[in-house]
Amino acid sequence: MRLYVRYLSILLRSQMQYKGSFLLTVIGQLLGTGCAFLSIYFLMNRFHQVKDFTLPQVLLCFSVVLMAFSLAECFVRGFDTFPTILSNGEFDRMLVRPRNLMFQVLAAKMELSRIGRFLPSVAMLAYGVTGSGIHWTWDKVGVVVLMIACGALLFSGLFVIYAALSFFTTQGLEFMNIFTDGGREFGQYPLSVYGEGVLKFLTYVVPLALVQYYPLLYLIGEKENPLYGLLPLAALLFLLPCALIWRIGLRHYRSTGS
Repeated sequence: MRLYVRYLSILLRSQMQYKGSFLLTVIGQLLGTGCAFLSIYFLMNRFHQVKDFTLPQVLLCFSVVLMAFSLAECFVRGFDTFPTILSNGEFDRMLVRPRNLMFQVLAAKMELSRIGRFLPSVAMLAYGVTGSGIHWTWDKVGVVVLMIACGALLFSGLFVIYAALSFFTTQGLEFMNIFTDGGREFGQYPLSVYGEGVLKFLTYVVPLALVQYYPLLYLIGEKENPLYGLLPLAALLFLLPCALIWRIGLRHYRSTGS
């Protein structure tokens, strides 16, 4: 942990060398998130409900997904930029260092400017918490924490798969953005609004619904079974195939010769 904090400190100091660029990136993230919020606000202002979900409830589930994605993109950015690490020969240097490879990739890149996306999600979460009409108890607060933490780990697993596939292709496969950035966009609304087929896919293949839709049902009282609130923990099983795909890709790695 001390080594990770040291990496974080180094990356923070390096990014602060260009304060103007950092600030503009944060502002860009804020504006992009603000546009997403406005699109939801105007839609809900016109129709009032989307499949029986009110604006505060929609913002509650969207803020959870957005916050989870922001944390993953900030602290697991090394896997998202892994094709560059492969092509410039940096991964060859990692192989000869006496440290865990996944740790080195994890600590190689952190995008602290993603705070520009994280802060609006906190504001939307606060609005959703206060306006959704939920009777808050400590167990429901814990469910929200699980949704965010397990969601961040789920998106991290998707970044690991993206990196692992780069062992075979060297260049990154853009279709993975369907599951990372696409998952963030789908998370703007409770996942049931997209139809049964999409909901099943996001339950059994990429279990985003386990950290967004089903716990939301428990929070708003649609489902009284407390197991719905623990489903984010089940989503962590997705990390097992992610780690397996990484190990398979690592076995097939061939140096780029850079």
